[in-house]
Amino acid sequence: MRKIILIYGSITGATIILSMTLGIYIAKYGGNAFFASEALGYSIMLIGFSMIFVATKKYRDEELGGVINFKTALKIGLGISLLAGVVYVIVWEINLYATDYVFIHEYTDSIIEKTRQSGASEGEIKEVESQMQQMVKNYSNPMYRLPRTFTEIFPVGLLLSLISAALFRNPKFLASKTSITQS
Repeated sequence: MRKIILIYGSITGATIILSMTLGIYIAKYGGNAFFASEALGYSIMLIGFSMIFVATKKYRDEELGGVINFKTALKIGLGISLLAGVVYVIVWEINLYATDYVFIHEYTDSIIEKTRQSGASEGEIKEVESQMQQMVKNYSNPMYRLPRTFTEIFPVGLLLSLISAALFRNPKFLASKTSITQS
């Protein structure tokens, strides 16, 4: 089980963070904000975490003869989610370091600018500026930033782990030809 978690967790984490980092750079230098949107980010996470389904099916069919219980399937999904989350955090930290932590300043500046463009009052703008200064301060602390980064991705993996475990405990769900002939 460890081997499958290591392989698929690494693939998942690397796929997600590299796709999202690429999207941020395309948005920044190509001018297309869609590539930095939350909708695209969560879509990439869903696609990346589809590896949970692949890994669970592979483990069920190849290691367990076509039958897996909920608990074992959930362990696989959670293991992949945890490892993907750790890979995501590590690669994001490398990206931050390589770019001199400019992300948080660009992000908070964009929030302030959107507030100004929305026609907010001077008081509202000052409040947002204050909040963004606090965010920059918080983000500079790794004890704040690392868990926050991890929680961007892990809930998606948790959800797909639960769904995968619920589906694959049924041996007829996406049964392989060898497991069909064995039953």
